[in-house]
Amino acid sequence: MSKLQQISFNQLKQLFDYNNGIGNYDITQNLFLVRNAHVNILTELFGKEAILLSEMRILILRKGWTRPIVNLQPQYYEAGDLVFLGRDGIIQIENFSDDLDGFGISMTDNLFHLVVGNLIPKAFDGHLRNFHFHLSPTDMDFLDRLHQLIFENCQGEDSSTQASLHLTSSFLWYIDHLWGNHEATERQSFSREQRLFHDFIQLVNQHAPQQHNIDFYAEHLFLSPRYMSTIVKKVSGRAAKEWIDEAIVARIKVELRHTDKQVTQICDEMNFPNASFFSKYFKRLTGMTPMEYKMSKPR
Repeated sequence: MSKLQQISFNQLKQLFDYNNGIGNYDITQNLFLVRNAHVNILTELFGKEAILLSEMRILILRKGWTRPIVNLQPQYYEAGDLVFLGRDGIIQIENFSDDLDGFGISMTDNLFHLVVGNLIPKAFDGHLRNFHFHLSPTDMDFLDRLHQLIFENCQGEDSSTQASLHLTSSFLWYIDHLWGNHEATERQSFSREQRLFHDFIQLVNQHAPQQHNIDFYAEHLFLSPRYMSTIVKKVSGRAAKEWIDEAIVARIKVELRHTDKQVTQICDEMNFPNASFFSKYFKRLTGMTPMEYKMSKPR
């Protein structure tokens, strides 16, 4: 079975060099900046295959739209959207407009921690695998100009490393500020029950691969398991255990399809008591054994 495709910074550089620099880019060992990510480059980068992201990516769309599958969930991004994709995320581009264009930044973990230091912006602290929100024209312009400054400093003959670090830090912190405002506005429009459900889903997305029991989530929300289950069912129309099972199965599918791990290793890493229970659990929810699913990937 083939591994899930990954694109390193070196491969990105070769791709952009091959296309005569289309995209107005700068790539180092730890940083990738692109001023104009045209649709032809995105086609080359992603095609129709799923890509495993080895580094975090931030993309801001100037024009067009795209419909990707991000971490197994369909999404829709359009002009004016800011998109964050965390490390180890999986993206597959299903469709996009012919005029799709944007600018973006990607960096390794080592550079990220050098940029932000000991104080990590909440938007990027790892509790979210991905997010997106729409920018106002003013915020879009500000981020575009800040991104241009980072790019120009990196391109300059006497570029300053410290200036690049501080500019990039400002870029991330401003996005964190905008994300915080977006979250606060959304949460104000939620009822108490909707906020609890939102918090429940965030916990599930973060912990489901290792935490399979309702009690864990109820304890973290300071609720009884019965009351939490009632709220989740009322808000979403689905049982809390269904949401947990869906997240677990999604992660199992990623591990089976996109890694070379053995079934027993996945079973152990995801805190199942034994391989027999793991196999029965997966088959009950998918109709296939883990091995059948693993081998069903087109070669």
